[in-house]
Amino acid sequence: MFPSVLAFESKRMLRNFPPMFFGLAFPVLVLVIFGGIYGNEPDDLWGGLGTVDVSVPAYIGLVLAVAGLMSFPLGMVEHRARGFLRRLRATPARPAAFLSAQLVVNIVIVVLGVGLLLATGFVAFGLHAPKHPWAFAGIALLSGAAMFGLGLLIASVARTEQAALAIANLVYFPMIFLTGATVPLELMPDGMRRISEALPLTYAIDALQWAWLDTGDSIGVALAVLGGTVAVCAAGAAWLFRWE
Repeated sequence: MFPSVLAFESKRMLRNFPPMFFGLAFPVLVLVIFGGIYGNEPDDLWGGLGTVDVSVPAYIGLVLAVAGLMSFPLGMVEHRARGFLRRLRATPARPAAFLSAQLVVNIVIVVLGVGLLLATGFVAFGLHAPKHPWAFAGIALLSGAAMFGLGLLIASVARTEQAALAIANLVYFPMIFLTGATVPLELMPDGMRRISEALPLTYAIDALQWAWLDTGDSIGVALAVLGGTVAVCAAGAAWLFRWE
């Protein structure tokens, strides 16, 4: 049964332009624009690191945010608000299968988006390999869990598609513009940086950049914030989520 559900959700995702574009093409487009402008030569602004080397871990955070905060929760709320999950109770398929399929399909989008981003960086701009590849993989998984956890919490709180879209936008846009995912924090005024300290994606990007660049900064706080986000969102979603 699950393979059929997964095939259904995969076809549905292929017809859904926004998550496909913003998860796969948009981060690569941003990289091409800024990489084309600044290249990857060492720059004093980044402590002697290249612009592309600094930017790619941040753009990976952007991919995670698109899937976790927008595509995943909006798909779940759409199914529930239209009574789709309720009607499943009269069939052999179970609502949990659709939740799992939604998760798998969005994870595939993340993997493809990160793969395209890295391939573009390596081939077009001489992106350097991560200094701590295994730590980078683990931090990416933890960061993804935090973003998808927030997405599941959004799906738990929102009762209509309109409400889900509004809440997702309120969370998503500050996350991508005030955390370094698109605009580097080094270019922001102090007030904006203080706001960024309240957003979990900031800590995800800090940890991803540490693992990729070996900046020497401590990431204990970042890991604690990400782990706490996962725990709080899981508890909140377990309490609030309803299939109908």
